[in-house]
Amino acid sequence: MIDAARCASCGTELALEMRACPACGALLHAARLRELAQSAETLAKSGELQAARDAWQQALRLLPVDSQQSRQIGSRVADLTRRIADASTSAAPAQQPPEKKSSWKGGLAGGAALASLLLGKLKFLALGLMKAKTLFSMLAFFGVYWTVYGWPLAAGLAASIYVHEMGHVSMLRRLGIAADAPLFIPGIGALVLLKQHIDDPVVDARIGLAGPLWGLGAGLAALAVFAITKAPIWGAIAALTGFINLFNLIPIWQLDGARGFHALSQWQRLTVVAVVALALVATGQGLLIVLGLVAAFRAFQKTSGAGDLQTLVTFVMLVAALSWLARSVG
Repeated sequence: MIDAARCASCGTELALEMRACPACGALLHAARLRELAQSAETLAKSGELQAARDAWQQALRLLPVDSQQSRQIGSRVADLTRRIADASTSAAPAQQPPEKKSSWKGGLAGGAALASLLLGKLKFLALGLMKAKTLFSMLAFFGVYWTVYGWPLAAGLAASIYVHEMGHVSMLRRLGIAADAPLFIPGIGALVLLKQHIDDPVVDARIGLAGPLWGLGAGLAALAVFAITKAPIWGAIAALTGFINLFNLIPIWQLDGARGFHALSQWQRLTVVAVVALALVATGQGLLIVLGLVAAFRAFQKTSGAGDLQTLVTFVMLVAALSWLARSVG
């Protein structure tokens, strides 16, 4: 027996998974939708943006996908996501009045703050490995590349890609967006599957570029170890990390650079092309030729975004830093 319900307006028999009556168009969850809308509006007014977005997302699941109401609420969700992203990047600690301190006390306080930040990042990275899917796929990835490059470089490659993917996860958490844990795929790298669609190009750009930003941090950490130990393997890992993350900046397909380019206007895209050309002259990194050609092609497409200065600054900084880090590769 198939479970069914009846439309309260016209009595048409309906399957339980339906969201609207095909005969009269009545919404089957109208009362619940009104409750969620009222709750979302109240939460938004009180500044509880993530809770408001959660309420609107619950409402979306009760509406037909192709309905006008679904499109309107989807726009509200996108707007709230943008506001959450703006709040997360602009939030800064309250300014404290200057206080006279001895130089050693100031250095101690700064060192403690840096240590706390690093420990927080390390704890976050460790928690990511608690997911069985991430851990076992990462071990499989490591095993494949161990047979080709040896275990030191394979371990460095797996670790740098993991840090890159956790950069995406970190930004998604800051924005309150649900996503799966990183999944490693030999021959491809790794990916994080989102559990919801991101409509706002600026938000999508921030999520996309967070990966290369964390990847740059991993590369610089490897470079620091190389500077201390003089062990060539650490220099190789640093350069390879830079190369992989620079490759991800190519604005094509599902790469992070494509997500960043969605938010850039035409003149901002041309600025990226100019920076790529300068970086090519300065470093001789051959991958920049491909990046520059694709970026130039994308700059003259009619699908340019509205423009976002933060995305532009982040993109050009990554191009400069990663091309310098990867200059000995390719």
